[in-house]
Amino acid sequence: MPSSSSSSTPFSTPGRPHSIDSPDMRRAGRELLSLALIDARNHTLHLLSLYEQALGSPTLALPRTEGLDPPVWLAGHIGWFAEWWIGRNTQRAFGADCPVRPTRLSAIEPEADDWWNPAQCAPADRAAPGLPDLAQTKAYLLDTLESTLELLEHAAETDAGLYFYRLALFHEDLRGEQLLVMAQTLGLPLTVELPPAAVTRPPLDLPAVDWELGLADAGFAFAQERGLERIRVPEFEIDAQPVTWSQYVEFVDDGGYDRPELWRPEGLAWLAQQAEGRRGPRHVEQIGAARHGTGGSVLQQQFGRTVRAAGNRSAVHVAWWEADAWARWAGRRVATEVEWEVAAHTAGRRGFRWADVHEWTSGTLQPWTGFRVDPWSQGAEFDPVPAFGQARVLRGASFATRARLRSAKRRGFALPGRDDGFFGFRTCAT
Repeated sequence: MPSSSSSSTPFSTPGRPHSIDSPDMRRAGRELLSLALIDARNHTLHLLSLYEQALGSPTLALPRTEGLDPPVWLAGHIGWFAEWWIGRNTQRAFGADCPVRPTRLSAIEPEADDWWNPAQCAPADRAAPGLPDLAQTKAYLLDTLESTLELLEHAAETDAGLYFYRLALFHEDLRGEQLLVMAQTLGLPLTVELPPAAVTRPPLDLPAVDWELGLADAGFAFAQERGLERIRVPEFEIDAQPVTWSQYVEFVDDGGYDRPELWRPEGLAWLAQQAEGRRGPRHVEQIGAARHGTGGSVLQQQFGRTVRAAGNRSAVHVAWWEADAWARWAGRRVATEVEWEVAAHTAGRRGFRWADVHEWTSGTLQPWTGFRVDPWSQGAEFDPVPAFGQARVLRGASFATRARLRSAKRRGFALPGRDDGFFGFRTCAT
C-alpha cells in the first residue's frame, strides 16, 4: 500500500491551478495534468519539427559534440522516462517514497532500455546507426503518452498518487529547454521569438525580513527544493532587473577580463581554459566600446544569426565567474538566493523583473533542513547531492522556460563554469 505520510493527503482547494501554464501545476490534479502532458508532448514534437526545418533533413543528423545528446535520442529518452517511472513502475503509487529500484514491467518497445536508458546507452552511442529514426521515435512518443494518460485516469488524486505524472511533465519541460539550449550552442537557425527588452529601473531597497526557503506545502518538489530553511534577512538593495548588456560593456571597456584582482583564483583558472582572448560571454562575436552615451555595442550569435543585442536586454550566457568579476568591478556583489526570492515575492509591483534569464546567485548549492533524496534523480544529471558545495544556485527562468516552471520558488543549479544555458545575474549593494 502507498505511504500514509502527508505526501498522500488529498489536495485542499486553495492553491490549485486553473491553467496548464500556471506555476501551481505542481499541485495539479488529474484533469489538468492530462491536458498539460498532452501540451508538453506537442511542444516536444514542435521542437523536433523546428530542428527538421533548420537541418533540412528528417534524420536530424548533427556533428558529434561532447556534452550534447542527439535531438532524436533526447526525444526518445523523454518517452522512455515517462514509461520507466509510470507505465513500467509497479510501485508508482508510493510517490516520492517509491524505491529507487522498484519492480518493473516490460517496455512497450523491447529494446527501449538499450536505446534510451542513459545508464545503458553511453553518450558516445546515442547517435549509433542502429537507433530509431525520427519517425519511429515520434511513434514511440505517441504510444507512451497514450499509456501514461490511460494510467492517469485511475491514479489516486493525492500528491503521492500523482507524483510521477507531475515528474514526467516537468522532466519533459526541462528537456524542451535543453533542446533550445542545444540549438543555440550549435548555431541552428531555429525560429524562436525573443520577448521585447523591458525598461530598466533603478535598484530597489527592501526592508529586513524573516524568510522561509523551501517547499513545505503539498505538491511536487525537485530534490534540491525539499526541506525548509528559516533565515533572517537584513535590509538590502537589489537590482530591479538582471545586469544588462550596456552595463556589461562598461566592464569590458574597463579591461575587466584583464584585471586579475577582479577574479577569484578559480575564476582566473576557468578564464585561462577558454578560447584565447575571451572578452565577453559565450556567443558574443563583438563587444564594443561605449560611445556617445549609447552604452556600447554587442554583436551576438542567436540561433545561428548575428544580431545586435539591445543595450537594455539582460546579458546572457554568462558564467558565474564572469558574474562575480563584474560585481567586484562594480563595487557590488552577486545577490544571494534568499534576497532574490524575497524580492521576487515582495517587490514585483515596485518594478522587480525576472524571467528574462536564469540568474546566478552567490552561494553554493546546499541542502536545506529536512532534505531527502528522491527516487528518480539519484545518479542522474539532475541529482543535487554530488553538486552540494560545488554548484551555484540558479533562480528565475528564461524565455525558453515553460510558463508552468516559472516559479519564484524554483531552485536550479549548475557548476560555476557553465555558460551554455540562458544564464544571467543581478547584484546587490555591498
